[in-house]
Amino acid sequence: MNCVHLVDATYELFRAFFGAPPKTAPDGREVGAVRGLLATLVYLLRNEGATHVGCATDHVIRSFRNDLWPGYKTEEGIPEVLWSQFSLAEDAMRALGLVVWPMVDFEADDALATSAARLAPECDQVVICTVDKDLAQCVRGREVIVRDRMRKKDLDEEGVLAKFGVSPPQIPDYLALVGDTADGYPGLTGFGSKSAAALIRAFGSLEAIPIDASRWPREVRGATRLCATLEEQRDQARLFKKLATLRTDAPATESLDELRWRGPRPELRSFCKALGFEDLVDRVPAPV
Repeated sequence: MNCVHLVDATYELFRAFFGAPPKTAPDGREVGAVRGLLATLVYLLRNEGATHVGCATDHVIRSFRNDLWPGYKTEEGIPEVLWSQFSLAEDAMRALGLVVWPMVDFEADDALATSAARLAPECDQVVICTVDKDLAQCVRGREVIVRDRMRKKDLDEEGVLAKFGVSPPQIPDYLALVGDTADGYPGLTGFGSKSAAALIRAFGSLEAIPIDASRWPREVRGATRLCATLEEQRDQARLFKKLATLRTDAPATESLDELRWRGPRPELRSFCKALGFEDLVDRVPAPV
């Protein structure tokens, strides 16, 4: 099976920082998150059979979305000891021989969405390795899926519908109403997951929801109140939908062949030695 794995490396770095033990390099730097990231990518290659891999990072946290919404996520609140490992993590992935997309104006999610849309017609399956619900909008049948590697759970198109109550292309409409606290926008007052999903299913999109509560599905509780809120905040909802919609024109242009993993770079051993985790080098498999 010709399969591409697209990795949300920012998430993996955060997961390693909060889930793996700390590690001090010989020069005194804290590098535990980098070690954890590198270890999970080696596992992806060795135990999960990945042959074509692209890794997206938020080289900086701010993006064009911060110009659209002042409350959008920033680097504030990220521990300095984690923030200091971002660039080192990118170097580690390159030393492992992986393609890295460090996003500046775009976000890592945009790079993953761009590559998924471009490569899906060329391979049997695209696996987006993330837990970010934004990326559910990229799912297409079984050809493009989202994988939670830690819980070993996949979301295909049927899974997205079962989890969110809407189809993958409708995820931005859904998030416009319910918001996304991780990304820093609140959605519309009073809208929950059930009411949002019912409206998007019934009318197809945010823009098509009528400002007439009598036409809304009966299952939407408090329809009159919610309808008034939507009428008052519709422009804001459109903005939230724009924030939630992933771009497919990010600078992630490598071809399928260029994403094929051909083994680590020669500097991997010296890189790992400098950071104090030479043992990881011995776990790296031979390329298929």
